[in-house]
Amino acid sequence: MIDALKDEQIDRSELPPLDDSFFDRATWRMPEKPVSVTVQLEPELLAWFQSLGEDFEQRMVAALRIYAEAHQDTENYPQAV
Repeated sequence: MIDALKDEQIDRSELPPLDDSFFDRATWRMPEKPVSVTVQLEPELLAWFQSLGEDFEQRMVAALRIYAEAHQDTENYPQAV
């Protein structure tokens, strides 16, 4: 919903200003380069993701990350990066 608002419509009154101390603590983080893999999927699952739009591959990655992060405290799963 906030995506539909224009910048002038967003209330920022409770946000602290971004001063030099903020930028002194900030670090530059670049995402890791994705690794290409081949995965066999059920046709219905692929069709569903494709129906979500051109960015379906990014949505699949997001779904996998959410799953991995939700299960990282389970002893049967390795820690998600």
